[in-house]
Amino acid sequence: MSQRLLYVMDPMCSWCWGFAPVIDQIRTDYPGLPIHLVAGGLRPGARSPLDDAARSALAEHWEAVAIASGQPFMTPDDLPDAFVYNTEPACRALVTGRELDADKVWALVRAIQHAFYARAEDVSQTLALIDLAEQTGYRRKAFGECFDAELTRAAIAADFSWTRDLGIAGFPTLLAERNGQLALLANGYQSPGDVLPLLQRWVAAGEGAASA
Repeated sequence: MSQRLLYVMDPMCSWCWGFAPVIDQIRTDYPGLPIHLVAGGLRPGARSPLDDAARSALAEHWEAVAIASGQPFMTPDDLPDAFVYNTEPACRALVTGRELDADKVWALVRAIQHAFYARAEDVSQTLALIDLAEQTGYRRKAFGECFDAELTRAAIAADFSWTRDLGIAGFPTLLAERNGQLALLANGYQSPGDVLPLLQRWVAAGEGAASA
């Protein structure tokens, strides 16, 4: 029997930062259950710096996530003046980390999220992402080379395409896959109390099928 979770997310998605404790809990409760991270692409290719109106709207949104999740947040006004909310580099870092060492990729994503939301760092910058990768155990030179490789760009395009083809429009989305069959555990932010019982039932169903 083949089973795993598919977590479709963007490291610069605020609701995904809010959902991070749920993934942490799942990893603790089910250490033998693989979690495959898929880069969904929240704002890939954005080019214009955030203006005052965009920062104000974003501030309200981040406040709502902070209240719902309890996660720490700076404010959009703490971001650099010329900040461009382009999430493609952070998504590419996710794919790079996944290709180089899937066991470390969640730690990398967590580091990117924390740097962006709790420290207001510009994680759309390549050097910032390479620094975070090195801090989470990746070899700096190897990560930088893989980050810029055409194969990595093709892999992130494949992630974006798979997400669109499946009709996933919101993040986070958590899917459970068993023998090629998908079950939806979360579409958008859900609390641990909502997600974990669903996962527990799905795992139990698989154990029952395996012993039948």
